[in-house]
Amino acid sequence: MTTGDRNMENFASVQEKYAAEAQKRQRLRPEGSAHYEVLSQSSSDRLRHLVDDIWADHEALDAQPSPLKPGDCPKFLVVGAGMGGIVAAVRLILAGFSADQIRMVETAGGPGGTWYWNRYPGLHCDVESHVYMPLLEETGFMPSHKYASGVEIRNHLNNILKQYNLADKILFRTKVDKLEWDQSARLWKVDMTTGRGSTGIDKVASTVKSEFVIISAGLLTKPHVPKLAGAGIEGFNGDIFHTSLWNYDVTGSSSEKAVTDLWKLKDKRVGIIGTGATAIQVVPCLAEHAKEVFVLQRTPSAVYSRGQRPTDPEAWAIEIANKPGWQNARMMNLALTVENTPGVPDAINDEWSRLPAYSALVGDADPDLQHVTPEKIPEVIGNFLARDAESSARLRARVAEIVQDKETAEKLTPWYPSWCKRPTFSDTYLQSFNRPNVHLVDTDGKGIESVTPQGNIAANGQEIPLDVLVLATGYHSPAADGADPSVRAGVQLIGRDGQTIAEKWAAGGVATLHGFATNGFPNLFWLSPLQAGISANQAHPLDEHSRHIAAVVAAAHQRAGGPDKSGVTIEVEVAAQEAWSMKIMAGAGRFATTMICTPSYINNEGSVVNPSATPEEQMRKARTSPYSGGMAAFCKELQDFRDEGKLSGIEVKYPQ
Repeated sequence: MTTGDRNMENFASVQEKYAAEAQKRQRLRPEGSAHYEVLSQSSSDRLRHLVDDIWADHEALDAQPSPLKPGDCPKFLVVGAGMGGIVAAVRLILAGFSADQIRMVETAGGPGGTWYWNRYPGLHCDVESHVYMPLLEETGFMPSHKYASGVEIRNHLNNILKQYNLADKILFRTKVDKLEWDQSARLWKVDMTTGRGSTGIDKVASTVKSEFVIISAGLLTKPHVPKLAGAGIEGFNGDIFHTSLWNYDVTGSSSEKAVTDLWKLKDKRVGIIGTGATAIQVVPCLAEHAKEVFVLQRTPSAVYSRGQRPTDPEAWAIEIANKPGWQNARMMNLALTVENTPGVPDAINDEWSRLPAYSALVGDADPDLQHVTPEKIPEVIGNFLARDAESSARLRARVAEIVQDKETAEKLTPWYPSWCKRPTFSDTYLQSFNRPNVHLVDTDGKGIESVTPQGNIAANGQEIPLDVLVLATGYHSPAADGADPSVRAGVQLIGRDGQTIAEKWAAGGVATLHGFATNGFPNLFWLSPLQAGISANQAHPLDEHSRHIAAVVAAAHQRAGGPDKSGVTIEVEVAAQEAWSMKIMAGAGRFATTMICTPSYINNEGSVVNPSATPEEQMRKARTSPYSGGMAAFCKELQDFRDEGKLSGIEVKYPQ
């Protein structure tokens, strides 16, 4: 047998292993996403309170003057003060509008979105901070490390708000319940509910209006947990919390420290359910401080090297922040590299650059992979699997090299393509399993079985008594909410003629222009992967869409007479959104690569593709896909549109 024959045989056996693992997990959990419950919607008081806002300073918030009073009518209302909402507001200011024209509404007790809620030990961004942290060029801030801590990112977002005079423009603890377009007034009517009092439990309803609304609802905002037999997770007989709201009263240390001392765990047996991107960062911290740690695994993560290091100020000045437009160019470099664009120098030089098959998920520079007919799908999947072979083999070898116990190493070895789950990066996670106090409980795809009447976790037919249970169980999949941006935001959205977006799209399917607006909903924009570019670096599409929205709105106001002009309406034309939707639909086939994946939030726990769907249903589903050409090509489409200067496909009206 030749080397080539052996390689082909090995390649075929790996694919068989991939298929067997995916089928096994789907067979063991046929209910898919129904296996989980969203904590905020749980019937259990104990579980529901796991997502109470423990970070909010309610007394201080009650004492603050309200930036948005009943009857107010700001020019812009941004729904959400996470990274996307903050960047959207700043981009409006940089486009010529003033901070005084902007108000923001946020359900949390502070800004930051995912970086407000998530404060678990070990938390860092998993994409280089130089391209992930927004507005570095505009603020002049230099991240302390290649991958910044959650504390540093949260502080940076707060400082952005201060620098652009937006910190006092946010109404916290407030949920937008309903948005309704008033055609005669050319305004959005906004019904809201604000929490007040010592715990924020006292609810006060109010109504304001706004000329423009931007919805910025994050992708992973609804923590969920598996539904377990027996007493259920709520019946666990010990301390319990979700990683999205880490309980430092239980573990010790503080949410304001990048390096944590979890001293209260020194005599505790701690279990952690989940082995995704969060657990990869948490487990080494637990291993260092807890008496014993039990890692409860359904499917192992792909754990690549991290390569963390401090930012060198000299290299920063000379090689990175060395010219106008540097951050956008660096963002684009990462996108081009991940999309396998020929001839592009690798400026980032980390593990993202060495995953040539990840473009199966985010888009690829190869035109032949951007528009895939159904009969070509198996060939395209085979193409990406071949690309993935070397990096996946390297990954499996890394596990075997680091983890000393062979059986444990085998159980920590992932058997799925690199695009099927978010890759993770750590130089301490796999090493934790060499410690005598760390135990892997691998359920071989089954997951945890139950919580016993005595309040113990049951897995693999054994009871595991624990003192503390950490839920690193992730979030409700954004794919489960469908295409309607109002669903993800939890807002009742009513446009012209009393129609909701769901009603509007019921006849012909999803339709947008550039993934940021739709006909029938004037002056409404959103940040979403729907019909838009996606990236390994989520900050990139947030910034690009924010730039685009600000540019469109500014251009419309320039026509009307300036940024202070009232009564301007901006609305996508039907023909333009249909043309864009057809382009999206034509490229949807290439995202069938997730069909072969093990269940995760990326493929909605294995149910993203319905094999029994009719051709019409398949076409409607295809319209909800991201842009197939990759983030770089998407940005170019938007830049070309802006450079043309005509606002083609957008109707602008204003009082004469």
